[in-house]
Amino acid sequence: MSARKERVIAFLDDVMDYLDFQREIYGNEIYYNVDFEEIALPAAERKAQMLDACYEKMKSCSKCGLAASRHHVVYGAGNPDARLVLIGEAPGREEDLQGKPFVGAAGQLLTKILKAINLSRDDVYISNILKCRPPQNRDPLPEEQDACFGYLRKQIEIIQPEFILAMGRIASHYMLKTSKSMGELRGVIHDYENIKLIVTYHPAALLRNEGLKRDTWEDVQKLQKLYEGSRD
Repeated sequence: MSARKERVIAFLDDVMDYLDFQREIYGNEIYYNVDFEEIALPAAERKAQMLDACYEKMKSCSKCGLAASRHHVVYGAGNPDARLVLIGEAPGREEDLQGKPFVGAAGQLLTKILKAINLSRDDVYISNILKCRPPQNRDPLPEEQDACFGYLRKQIEIIQPEFILAMGRIASHYMLKTSKSMGELRGVIHDYENIKLIVTYHPAALLRNEGLKRDTWEDVQKLQKLYEGSRD
């Protein structure tokens, strides 16, 4: 296939993505003042704009009772064109106060884990199943997860990553629609809508139990091999 034909196909794919995104927000009403220069933006810029638009749409969400107690919606952060998306369960106290994911002690440990496999926060995108903090950091309720998951699904659709790292029991169970133990889920390459998904422990669990660090290191090494190998 010629380079010119590849560019045309890529442009048409961008047009379809843009129209699907507009329909998601505005329904079936068609707007004719489409800015095709915007569609033709580099992928990272285009995806960043789409993520920002989704955030503006959901930042006042009141689909569940957590809206009443939150300080900030914690939407997500990182590279909008990331090959790897990291998913936790819900914001904690510091995340709720700052409106950013993984900024507390668990977040600092996550940064170190990424560095150990030659990645940084600028390389990946980080989010949670829930966008609001449950009181006292309790486990998210099933109805809260159901109410919020559409936002995460849209983030994943926009970013189109090659890999997902599900961190912890809550995120792993919800993403894979299973109740299997972490021991059963770890060490296996799962599939989430044609995206390779790896399961590991949540960084907060490592702070409580250092014995889990070895298993987590094995998990992220497997992820690193997949990540780096797919570039060849």
